[in-house]
This record gives sequence, structure tokens and C-alpha cells, in this order.
Amino acid sequence: MQNFIFEKIKRVQALAEIGLEFSQNSFDRERYDELHEISMQILSHITDVPVEKIVPLIHDKNGYKTPKVDVRAVVFNEKNEILLIQEKADNCWAMPGGWADIGYSPSEVAVKECFEEAGLKVKTTKLLAVLDKQKQKMPPAFEYVYKIFLLCTKLDDNISVGTETMDVAWFNEHNLPELSTPRNTVDQIKLMFQYHRGEKTEPCFD
Repeated sequence: MQNFIFEKIKRVQALAEIGLEFSQNSFDRERYDELHEISMQILSHITDVPVEKIVPLIHDKNGYKTPKVDVRAVVFNEKNEILLIQEKADNCWAMPGGWADIGYSPSEVAVKECFEEAGLKVKTTKLLAVLDKQKQKMPPAFEYVYKIFLLCTKLDDNISVGTETMDVAWFNEHNLPELSTPRNTVDQIKLMFQYHRGEKTEPCFD
């Protein structure tokens, strides 16, 4: 039971930090800050470690820097088309996905992101690639990122836009829209089609 509580509190703490990072609303920031403080107090209570000693261990800025992880759901339909979502951030298109969340496995992130961004229920079936973003000729970013591509099978045919998306659609390999290059490139999507056709079978990396 204590392990369950510990993991859930870590999840609350992570959500609080995400909220503090991205929220522009001062009232929301106060609430996220309070959530962060409460989570630290609970962690201190269940571990018998003072809050002032927990904070440096929790905060990434005080720890060993590691790559961030971006997870992408790779979904095809019966017409051999790939599922893409149009991002509100830049009006361009990408495979459903985003940053890996604490408390979720990569496959769970793919399932969650696909439903939240495209309204589609899927299950993950295969690891296709783990790629270093810096080596993929993608736009430079402050974060050092590993990108995980997971093949997913759709469980229904319902697609709909989410809070961060403008549109959702299926695309043929030879008729792709303008892509959100910080999220995926033409070469990466063509690689996914190679897996779909069976031209590649083993996961690729680096």
C-alpha cells in the first residue's frame, strides 16, 4: 500500500511541476505550487526524510541530466494510410504523441496520447524505433530527446480532435501534409511505412 501511495504522490508532484512549467495563469500557478508543496510534505511523511532533503532529489535541475523521452503512436488503417494529427502549436501535422509521463509506460503513453489527440482507441503491438532526435536532422531543441515509435492497432474507427489538435486524418505515403518537423520528419514517416509493408522487421535505434 505504501508503495502505491508513493508512486501516486510522485505522479502528483510531476503534474504539479508540469503545471508550473506551462501555466500562464497566476491563479493556476498558485494551485500547482500548493500541490507541489503538499506532495513534498506527503513524501516526507511516508519516507521520514525532511522536505529540504527531498526537494534536491526530486528537482531535475539539481540531479543528473538525462534525455527527455518523446513517444509516438504509429497507426495505419485498412487503406494503408497513416494517422496524423494537426497540431495547434504550429498548424502542422504529426503522429499522435508527446512527452512520456511519469507513472506511465511507453505503451501506455502511446495509447493515452492517441486517444487524447485523435480520439482513437488503440493497443500497442510492437516497438519500431528508438531514435536520438539530434541525429535525425530535426530542428534544434533545448532538450536532448530520445524518440520512441510504437506500432499501434486501432480498436475502433472513431477519430476526433482533442484540446491540442486542430484536425485528425489518414494520409497516404505519397500525399503527406506539411509536417511538424520538431515532432516528426518525412524520413521518419517513410520509415514507418517500410515497417508497415514488411520491408523492415527489426527495431532500429540511434
